Amino acid sequence: MKDLKYRLEIHYCPKCRWLPRACWMAQELLTTFEDELDEIALVPAEPGIFKIVLDDKALFDRKAEGRFPEPKEIKQKIRDTVAPERDLGHSDRG
Repeated sequence: MKDLKYRLEIHYCPKCRWLPRACWMAQELLTTFEDELDEIALVPAEPGIFKIVLDDKALFDRKAEGRFPEPKEIKQKIRDTVAPERDLGHSDRG
């Protein structure tokens, strides 16, 4: 059986100077899901945007949530799609 791979996009506002935040989130996610993700794309977006999308499904939208995502919650959402049986260690606890 062929392993499925996924594309993750992090849409960020360059005018808001959110590229470092997007890069940090990409690093966190690649470290955790290096075998499951084909790629992570950093996508410059409109003002105020910080959105994380997995295969065209929005996982997090800063405007809708009114805050930035925590790595733990994004890791759990990605895991639920790409490897539901996987234990995330400390990211699954409290």
